[in-house]
Amino acid sequence: MTDSLAELFTEQSDPRYSGIDRLTTEEVARLMNDADTAVPAAVAQAIPQISAAIDGVADRMKRGGRLIYVGAGTSGRLAVLDASECPPTFGTRPETVQGVIAGGLPAMTRSVEGAEDDAGAGAAAIADRDIGPLDSVVGISASGRAPYVVGALDEAARRGALTIGLSCNRGTPVSNAAQHPIEVIVGPEIVTGSTRLKAGTAQKLVLNMISTITMIRLGRTYGNSMIEVSPVNSKLTDRATRLVTQITGAGQPAARAALEAADWQVKVAVVVIRHGLDADAARTLLAAHGDNLDAVLASEKAQRA
Repeated sequence: MTDSLAELFTEQSDPRYSGIDRLTTEEVARLMNDADTAVPAAVAQAIPQISAAIDGVADRMKRGGRLIYVGAGTSGRLAVLDASECPPTFGTRPETVQGVIAGGLPAMTRSVEGAEDDAGAGAAAIADRDIGPLDSVVGISASGRAPYVVGALDEAARRGALTIGLSCNRGTPVSNAAQHPIEVIVGPEIVTGSTRLKAGTAQKLVLNMISTITMIRLGRTYGNSMIEVSPVNSKLTDRATRLVTQITGAGQPAARAALEAADWQVKVAVVVIRHGLDADAARTLLAAHGDNLDAVLASEKAQRA
């Protein structure tokens, strides 16, 4: 990379914070809190770019594509975090949304020296996953310079995938490598160059939008209800039961019985109750409506009208 790190927004030193080592704990906490209030406003400036990227991702995923996040360091850890939350929240298969971090799984808990500087390894991560035209690859780098991420985006573009670049600087190599550059300018960090702070928060907010809104577009929510929740513990079992009662108006015993018959699939249980079907017939009806619960219930209303 030929651009100077010192010129990047994320590497600047803010004089307001030059004496933080001489302040009280509460004074530093208030400074950090005040600095963090600028992050949502910076994300808001990028919403048109974020929205366009999400529409591209959703279009491909509707046709069977995957969403792949790629990052290094903090950005990579956020990538893995967001991807790992999709199966329990939205009922996706683990391979549908993936987080890739430079240096592999060991880099989740400790620094892997030099991993982010290996563009070839980034390209190999894309090739290893056989990325193609239906897939979407989001490269995440606060500086916008990480060679691993640029290498991944270049290889993804070569394979015809949709490419998105998320960074916290302007006109970066990551932006230049992406069809959809998203630049969230949060400015200097309270600890100079520590992009796990405001930049990391901004990246988390944008990844929240990408995964959540994509899943909404795919019909994996009903209203704001988490109808694809995987009830793998008592809290989620209770949530699934409450969702079925809220959507159908049935009592908890009936909701739980329907869920048990439906292997704890909320959408199937709702259709079981609303249409008086067994679980297999409910799945067939859902499949006929693109596995979209809203479409099934809208069809029911139309038939009654």
